[in-house]
Amino acid sequence: MSAILSADDLNDFISPGVACIKPIETLPVAPPPEPISSSLEYEVILDGSHPQSQGGEGGEAAPAQISLTDCLACSGCVTSAEAVLVSLQSHNEVLSVLDAAPALRVAGPDSEGKYTINGLENASAKLFVVSVSPQSRASLAAACGNGITEQQAGRMIGHLFMGKQGLPGGGKWGNGFTWMVDTNTAREACLVLGSDEVLGSSISPSAGKPATPILTASCPGWVCYAEKTHPYVLPHLSRVKSPQALMGTLLKTTLSRTLGISPDRIWHLAVMPCFDKKLEASREELTDAVWAGDGKPGRGVRDVDCVITSKEILMLAESRGIDFFGLSNLTASIQQTIFPDPTIHGFLFPAKSHRQSEAAGTSGGNLHFVLHDVRSRNPGSHIQTVRGRNADVIEYSMVAASGETLFKAARYYGFRNIQNLVRRFKPAKPSRMPGGRPFGSTKRPTGKSSTPEFAYVEVMACPGGCTNGGGQIKVDDPVLIERKGLSAKPGPQEQKDWLAGVDEAYFSADELDSRLDAKPGVHDDHSDEVVDGISPSRIRDTLRHWSSITGIDVDRLAYTSYREVISDVGKRQLTDTERVVQLAGKIGGGW
Repeated sequence: MSAILSADDLNDFISPGVACIKPIETLPVAPPPEPISSSLEYEVILDGSHPQSQGGEGGEAAPAQISLTDCLACSGCVTSAEAVLVSLQSHNEVLSVLDAAPALRVAGPDSEGKYTINGLENASAKLFVVSVSPQSRASLAAACGNGITEQQAGRMIGHLFMGKQGLPGGGKWGNGFTWMVDTNTAREACLVLGSDEVLGSSISPSAGKPATPILTASCPGWVCYAEKTHPYVLPHLSRVKSPQALMGTLLKTTLSRTLGISPDRIWHLAVMPCFDKKLEASREELTDAVWAGDGKPGRGVRDVDCVITSKEILMLAESRGIDFFGLSNLTASIQQTIFPDPTIHGFLFPAKSHRQSEAAGTSGGNLHFVLHDVRSRNPGSHIQTVRGRNADVIEYSMVAASGETLFKAARYYGFRNIQNLVRRFKPAKPSRMPGGRPFGSTKRPTGKSSTPEFAYVEVMACPGGCTNGGGQIKVDDPVLIERKGLSAKPGPQEQKDWLAGVDEAYFSADELDSRLDAKPGVHDDHSDEVVDGISPSRIRDTLRHWSSITGIDVDRLAYTSYREVISDVGKRQLTDTERVVQLAGKIGGGW
């Protein structure tokens, strides 16, 4: 969701839900004095009180609680995750789980390289792991000011989750997180997988490849929108998991298999720039029912147990009386425990970080990497760009030295632009008139396909990319106004300057600095051709190793699926007799 949302600029918002439907179970009460209204709608006030009835009498009830699973089951909302009342996945939930029981402790490795887990006798004890996105680090770095870089903000987050001055210094049990990982590593794996999906590779699944053009699916707001309003684009969505989802699967599968514990004993927190990431974490396609079960989505142990946003980091610290900005004075990084598998340790904690090019953008660089991969396979080719109607629409062409166009792609950010894109995928409706032309085909030249001519399209819900996510710290947040000395109501120029500062922090990483000061592991010894600073063969070897140590196919580990969500909001439920009549009519039987 966009960080700047107003009535004048609805580029990142379609419409609020017509209604939020969730059955509310209550105890029987006295019969109503008047006949029940024909309306089935029931208004719920957040504090639990009922609105005044027609008779002038109000009632009290327990506050209604709506979980993220309920939100996914209802398609009344489109992408308005920020407006949804959620009872879980907040900073309060983090504190609640941390204080529930003493954390599991990892000991080892011993002389044989084995690890032991202490505290398993307590069924409520968990092993805590956190993954942090670079966009969240950039938002917090910009809020800190004083030249704090994205990596320095990452060290501050590390002290919050793992240091004595942070969460482990308080609470009922003094619990902290055993590992903190960077989702940039999972992002690099997603880039290679996404490019292989487009250009073909031995590691990409042979079946279920998306239709051309392939549309990126790492943005949960865009995926939610497609599933609920434009299901005809679902065959085009990339099957590669998002970095958050891939990291969740990697942590849950590797730790559960190598440490010999159940995945529900591992509690994975993700720090993300977007509220819609909370909805993504609740998808049934991203649970152990897929990778440990029959491969079909279902209610199981989530790969990501909780998602909090950048601004919720400040709320988390404040709840424990911690001055987050004061953590910038701690220059030393937290020493982390060696990950149980050396190869995975080397992947999660590389010897040096890779600084992403500004040309790749702030949303992960999917399209940028694909273009560079195409160019590496076609020496002498070059990239041509054409700007669309605004800065969030750009078309790219890979042109050979001979002038031949080898590959075409595009970038569409923001829902206003996305709507223009999906209209080009909409199939023509058949005419009911004999010999009539299908609706929607009159403007289409004969012999031309309705779908765009691109091979790949990077789609993101937020204008400007993920650094402008709805969960990021905003220029009008009180904490920022106080620290920066801004006016109570910052103007458009101040908003623009703030977002530019977040983008600057995003690209502020020093290539020579270590991503996390973890103990030495396996270093990258691949000397093959590097694409945009990433070694594809190293990524593929790591994925094969991951599959071998877990005994799970890469297809189940790294890829996902999508499904159409049909709305029942405002529709009258059919009786059994009506369903029979409807079915008989469809099969031609009739009555």
